[in-house]
Amino acid sequence: MSSGIEYAVGAVAQLLFSARVLVQWIASEKAHRIISPVIFWQLSMMASFLLCIYGWLRFDFAIVAGQLVLYYIYIWNLNIKGVWKTMPRFLRIAFLYIPLAAALWCLIDWDHTFEHLFMQDDIPAWLIVFGLVGQSIFTFRFIYQWLYSRSRGESLLPVTFWVISLTGSVLIITYAVIRVDYIYIVGQGAGLIAYIRNIMIGVRQRTGIN
Repeated sequence: MSSGIEYAVGAVAQLLFSARVLVQWIASEKAHRIISPVIFWQLSMMASFLLCIYGWLRFDFAIVAGQLVLYYIYIWNLNIKGVWKTMPRFLRIAFLYIPLAAALWCLIDWDHTFEHLFMQDDIPAWLIVFGLVGQSIFTFRFIYQWLYSRSRGESLLPVTFWVISLTGSVLIITYAVIRVDYIYIVGQGAGLIAYIRNIMIGVRQRTGIN
């Protein structure tokens, strides 16, 4: 598949990710508190689906592994907000099982998967590990968000979520710069200001400062 199609898929995914952060940021600024809007999770799910495809086309394990975990957390948040079950049944089935089918295919054809995702002569092992560390931190923010929200029975985006986001984003941008991946550089760079602003809003919310 041509690199043009790869970058088109990656660009659309990152555009959706950037849009979700922008929408959430604007809503939070208006409310003077951190907001977890439904559209944030809808855009997240669509972008994650596309980014899995992009990561596979780029043979980038750091991207693929992270997105497979996050995808179902996005669905959980949509479900607890009462939106998931309002979607057409055929869409819910597609969104639920296509990633599982892809993961199963990778397991069945593991030798081929391992070769394409890890055995890359132009990418040193240390860089793959570095990318995995950055993506793992970035992925953990949503695992934390999920655990935090489950304990409170609602979908929330706590301050710690944004602190982890900022840390992971800096590492991923570094990884992307080394790999000369402009899609990730632009996509992650666009979120830095929103992460910092959400931290500031969250701190003010905790301390009662308007």
